[in-house]
Amino acid sequence: MTATQGISSETAGSEQIAQAKENPCHSTNGREEIKSAPFLLPKTVRPRPVPEDASLKDPTLYFNKELSWIDFNWRVLHLAMDDRLPLLERVKFVAITASNLDEFTQKRIGGLKRQEAAGVRELSVDGRTPGEQLALLREATLLMHRTMTATWEKVLRPALHHEAGIDVCDYDQLDQGQQAFLHEHFQKEIYPILTPLTVDPGHPFPFISNLSLSLAVILEHPRQGTTHFVRLKIPTKRWLRVPGRNGNLTLLPVEQVITHHAGELFPGMKVISVHPFRITRNADVSRDEEVADDLLAMISEELRERRFAPVVRLEVAAGMPDYDRSVLLRELNLAGLDVYEVDGLLDLTGCFQIAGFDMPVFHYEPFEPAVPYELQHEGETKDTMNIFSIMRQGDLMVHHPYDSFGMSVQRLLEEAASDERVLAIKQTLYRTSDESPIMKALMRAGESGKQVAVLVEVKARFDEANNIEWGRMLENSGVHVAYGLVGLKTHAKTTLIVRQDQDGIRTYCHIGTGNYNSQTARLYTDLGLMTADTIIGRDVVNLFHSLTGFAPDQAFEKVLVAPLHMRGPFYRLIEQEIANQELYGNGRITAKFNALDDRGIISRLYEASQAGVQIDLILRGHTMLRPQLPGFSDNIRIISILGRFLEHDRIYCFHNNGDPQVFIGSADWRTRNLRTRVELITPIENPAYKKQLIQILEDAVADNYSAWDLDAEGQYRLRYPQDDEPVREFQTQQMRRAHKRAKKSRK
Repeated sequence: MTATQGISSETAGSEQIAQAKENPCHSTNGREEIKSAPFLLPKTVRPRPVPEDASLKDPTLYFNKELSWIDFNWRVLHLAMDDRLPLLERVKFVAITASNLDEFTQKRIGGLKRQEAAGVRELSVDGRTPGEQLALLREATLLMHRTMTATWEKVLRPALHHEAGIDVCDYDQLDQGQQAFLHEHFQKEIYPILTPLTVDPGHPFPFISNLSLSLAVILEHPRQGTTHFVRLKIPTKRWLRVPGRNGNLTLLPVEQVITHHAGELFPGMKVISVHPFRITRNADVSRDEEVADDLLAMISEELRERRFAPVVRLEVAAGMPDYDRSVLLRELNLAGLDVYEVDGLLDLTGCFQIAGFDMPVFHYEPFEPAVPYELQHEGETKDTMNIFSIMRQGDLMVHHPYDSFGMSVQRLLEEAASDERVLAIKQTLYRTSDESPIMKALMRAGESGKQVAVLVEVKARFDEANNIEWGRMLENSGVHVAYGLVGLKTHAKTTLIVRQDQDGIRTYCHIGTGNYNSQTARLYTDLGLMTADTIIGRDVVNLFHSLTGFAPDQAFEKVLVAPLHMRGPFYRLIEQEIANQELYGNGRITAKFNALDDRGIISRLYEASQAGVQIDLILRGHTMLRPQLPGFSDNIRIISILGRFLEHDRIYCFHNNGDPQVFIGSADWRTRNLRTRVELITPIENPAYKKQLIQILEDAVADNYSAWDLDAEGQYRLRYPQDDEPVREFQTQQMRRAHKRAKKSRK
């Protein structure tokens, strides 16, 4: 494996990106030994030594949350470096890395800057001030930015030429014929839509939108000798196709065409310099919901303010002169530390367009989701042809994208919308797709006279405007829409259907780990339980009563609901494993979720480890828990899996002395999920589905291809197969298992 071909430690800008001299073994405590690959990622979190008298509250026992997120994005960037992956998939991952870094800068760095400006002195859990965290993040994000750009410029861009026949050129590399073609294109297609905005006493510095790409143009009046600054916004169409050579597809960034013809925009002026730049604004804008008269109006005002929020990052071309840079710093109210020099293409999110080219040989092999066995056979009578009769026969559990979303969850909503016996449909909406078949089904149900209620979360970050629009469309269709709860985000993923069956009114529920989004259901791994269980149905009815009405003391019998009815049950489940370890020596916890930063949960996991409980955590994102820390977390192992699909499902499994208790749902073990969000976790009681979930966890723990092991010092090491050992790649296994399950009944 040469996962970093073309990327050296020097190129990356750090000695940490290098080949390790040893292959340290993963500590398995009796499990099969899995070796880690020699490739090491930068160790961003830099934990401090633990004092001998440390308590479970000591800051040194915790990784910094923000720096741990940077480590996560390094693992994403590694996928762009990994030459085991198809080429255009690697191009996609460098674009994802850039997009992730944009969002992190807007939300997290922007938030820390607000804290620092406000004089916040409260320390993070690992004992750092906002200013200290910003200094560490500046260093970490600069290194990532440089490595990301080098990966594109020195690895992927040449590979596109040599392997795929895609030439991503600079203007000076084109021949005269190609340049003549571009000049004509500039005159006809680009020149008319450009809007030069000059800065002088009569023209204030223009507003620059968030994440937009611009050109800074410096002009000189040849007779008066005056210097002028002009901003040119780059059109959204990033890549121009140029007549190629030798049958290759030739692409040019549009900003280079504008740069080389900028003089035509300013007759009578001398162009001194033209350089690209890009700004990032703070997205951490929030208001006090308790004093808001109208939640929708408040969110709309937040969106407006975010548009004009302070700039927190300025990306500039490495060759931009000091004068041009000083103008931008002054007008944008920035300091030198806010500048990121880019030695290559600015805004690598533009690579999404290249990654989307229809060239199958350079993409993953197509995967068609399986249709669960029970949903393939509709029966012979009219009654057994609908999905409700299938659910009455027993629970259904689906694992997306391996199991078809369209033939399961989407089918459930579409059948409910047209079924005359369905009386009511209720659903939580956090994020959904633009052309959502789920939303269309709900609107159809509302128009037909069914009682339809949707809890639309208008505080879902970066989806506020989209969700407000969906809410208005739903209301116009006769749907009852509630817009979240004051002080909480509704993150639960659930649907309730009330149906008049032949034997009375019955509830049918879907409880999932992911959003009702048919597009991401093919890209994200998520689980869903479809059940006609009467107790779970009553619990979900109570949940919706508390969401749309007012019932703060609502009770739940089976499901766990945050913020009031989830933390305590999880604490008790962990304590139960401590007791089982003391009595039987078999305490064990295995869980798979997105991120871990809740101090209360972490403290109890430390206590469980100290008691001897064996703990395996599969985390896609960040963690504040330090695994394998002597005396505290010797029995805790953390791995991270990234791959073709985004790992998004949440599974919690407690051994329970041989009678496992297994749960799925919307919540991670993060403080925001347990304290400030409405979340829903459901037990899985069907023995076959329990077994399936445990198998998923075992497959993840045994992965020797895409799993990263984390140690106590914050170092991630990529696993690799030992000599003559078969490759066990987690997501590939799940694809195979889904098609195998599709041939067998849940019975």
